Order: sequence, then C-alpha cells, then structure tokens
Amino acid sequence: MANQQVNRDFLFRRLHSLLGVVPITLFLFIHLFTNSFATKGAEAFNDKVGILESIPFLPIVEFVFIFLPLLYHGVYGMYVAYTSGYNASKYSWGRNLMFTLQRTSGVITFIFIIYHLWTTRFSGDNPSFDMVASIVSSPLQYWFMIIGTVMAVFHLANGLWGFFIHWGVTVGPRAQRVSAYALMGLFVVLSGMGVAALMAFHG
Repeated sequence: MANQQVNRDFLFRRLHSLLGVVPITLFLFIHLFTNSFATKGAEAFNDKVGILESIPFLPIVEFVFIFLPLLYHGVYGMYVAYTSGYNASKYSWGRNLMFTLQRTSGVITFIFIIYHLWTTRFSGDNPSFDMVASIVSSPLQYWFMIIGTVMAVFHLANGLWGFFIHWGVTVGPRAQRVSAYALMGLFVVLSGMGVAALMAFHG
C-alpha cells in the first residue's frame, strides 16, 4: 500500500512537471510574444490577436491544451507548495531559497492567471488592445499585472532548471550551472518583454 502511494505521488509529480513544461511553456512564449506587439501600437497587437482568434476549433484547443494543463499544474502545485518543507540539512541556503521562491512564485502566478483569465478571456468581450489598456489604467491592476508577469516568468525559468535536473538533462554540477545562467538570461529577456508590453498598454 505504501509503495502504491509512493508510485502514485511520483507519477503525479512527473505529470505536474511535464505539463508545466510542454504545453504551458509554449503558451507563455506565445502569449508574451503576442503581447510584445503592443509596443508597436494597437493595430499591430490587434492583428496578432486576430490571427490567434482565427485558429480552427479554438475553444477546444484552449480547453484541452491550455486550461486543463493549467488547472492540473496550478492545483497540484498549490498542494505541493503547502505540503513540501525545507531540507536545510541536505541542500545549501541558495537551493532552499530558490525552493521557497519557486513555491511562492507558483502561488502568486496561479492567482494571477485566474485573475487574468477572468478579466480578459472570460470577460465576455473580444480581446483587444483597448481591453487590456482599460484594465491596466488602474494603478493597482497595472502593478499587479507587472508583478504577476515577472513571477510567472521566474516560475517558468526556475521550474525549467529543476525540470532539466529531475529528467536527467543536466546531470553534473557544470551542466546545472550553465543551465542556471542560460535560464537567468531567459528570465531577464521574457520579463523585459512582458513589462515593456504592459507599459505600452498603460500608455
């Protein structure tokens, strides 16, 4: 019975890890890339959104490849955040700090995504430059969007670092160090894209 529980927990964690990388990472890249066109003006952004809106069977695609993976990754991630503890005796202070930041950023990101979907995708209005501009016209929502975006990108970058280790991609210390630098660069670039877009929406 205990072995079955361990195997089940292992599978749940692996599925959580895999869904966080394969569909969700792709979604975040596309989302940030699309939003970056806000820096070129309302027409450029609306054109890119129009292309995405023209995808055949879009509601089904979103539900199967975005909403369901996000729901599982978010809900199970919240469970992991509240049940996992520190292991200061085994890992360094830096590793434990990143562990804490990963859990904290995951909780903030989950709340942010729910808010973002509620105010945009499920608002009943067609997504547009003016819609987002109206949302971020409030200073409180503007800064919440910035914090949420940065936290989401951090959660992605740090999560990828752990994913590469757990799935045997980066085995040795040198490979892990190189991937840490590369993913830190990714965090800076993607965060910059997200914040620049929000500044463009804010005007």
